[in-house]
Amino acid sequence: MYEISPSVRKGLLQLIFSGSFMKRWNDKLRPVELVEVDKQAHKMFVAYVLYLLNSRNLNEDERVALGEEVILGGIYEYLYRLVITDIKPPIFYRIRSNPEHYRQLTNWVLDQLQPRLQPLGNRFWEGLCAYLEDPKNDGLARRILEGAHIFASSWEFGLIKGMDPGDDELKAIEVNFDRLLKKHFDLKGMREIAAGSASGLGGLVDLCGRLRFQKRWSQTPRIPETSVLGHMFIVACYAYFFSLSVGACSKRRQNNFFAGLIHDLPELLTRDIISPVKQSVQRIKDLIREYEQRELEERVFVLLQDEEYLELTERLRYFLGTNGHSEFDNTIILNNRIQTIDQLHLHREYNQNRFDPKDGQLLKACDNLAAFIEAYTATRNGIINEQLQQAQWKIRNRYQHVSLLGSVHIGALLADFD
Repeated sequence: MYEISPSVRKGLLQLIFSGSFMKRWNDKLRPVELVEVDKQAHKMFVAYVLYLLNSRNLNEDERVALGEEVILGGIYEYLYRLVITDIKPPIFYRIRSNPEHYRQLTNWVLDQLQPRLQPLGNRFWEGLCAYLEDPKNDGLARRILEGAHIFASSWEFGLIKGMDPGDDELKAIEVNFDRLLKKHFDLKGMREIAAGSASGLGGLVDLCGRLRFQKRWSQTPRIPETSVLGHMFIVACYAYFFSLSVGACSKRRQNNFFAGLIHDLPELLTRDIISPVKQSVQRIKDLIREYEQRELEERVFVLLQDEEYLELTERLRYFLGTNGHSEFDNTIILNNRIQTIDQLHLHREYNQNRFDPKDGQLLKACDNLAAFIEAYTATRNGIINEQLQQAQWKIRNRYQHVSLLGSVHIGALLADFD
């Protein structure tokens, strides 16, 4: 069990959000702006799929441990990437091949990260240090993350490779991606994912990647603009950190992360309908929900009809709330049935891996926090309009007196944003 931290602080939330500013392929002609947080979201969705497919032969304890490794490894790698920013991959790989140079760079990265990560406690910090100090570890979790990273980067490359035929680097990059992808074809599902829309699994991953084109707050100017895809990753990270803070069991932490990672997947089918429209009339809200459910069946789950993907379908349904509950309900699985439960009861009675718990209420708080930081950051960057100011006021007001299980006071956290 992780030690309980009294709070997650402003600096950590902003650090995770900062990937929304970080440009990718910045030296290439590209049809859309590509940013780090979107790539990380796509990578972790692929990693989740690979994790499910490649852990079936493990017992439940081993499987839970592997899931934790995948999530933590993904977060560690993202934090590292946020600091090294514009170092091009070929240069970074050369640095990593020299142990002394890599150690010096990593020590500097850790110095930059420590002030913001310290509130998460020694266990998280020591795990980060150990992970970064052992880059040549080739365990299953690392291979899953590496395969997912290569695929997500190559997917982005597919968007730009035909735009500038005069760029002599592009052919070499393409050959290298092809080589690295094939290196991971021993992972179950990797070959199908790499095949793209030619396979059902590849089609699902491709659909997920397209959420980077869908901008949030589409009628409100903001700096930076954020996509639905990147927003989901930010919510997933927040959900994991708050899960640590409230002392959630390992399966609950993982469920909260992965549920956050896909919670807006239906917006691929409906677009980002703003809350005032969704909540204006109950019947409209119900109609949107019905449409989302139907579209998920006809455009997403239809891609996963192969028996091999049955578990993936079931997990997506559980996280998205397609079995009569909402993605923001607190749920457990008891006697093979999904049950909705209040948060305090879940925490006191069902905070064990065997109950497969998920904190929908915590997830909703993280969703609102991410929206608050989007609006707050845009305002700090000089974009002043009624929609952004009203959104901040509503979220502050809603959570002014709200705490999560007495461990995380959302109102106090928001008060740090002056």
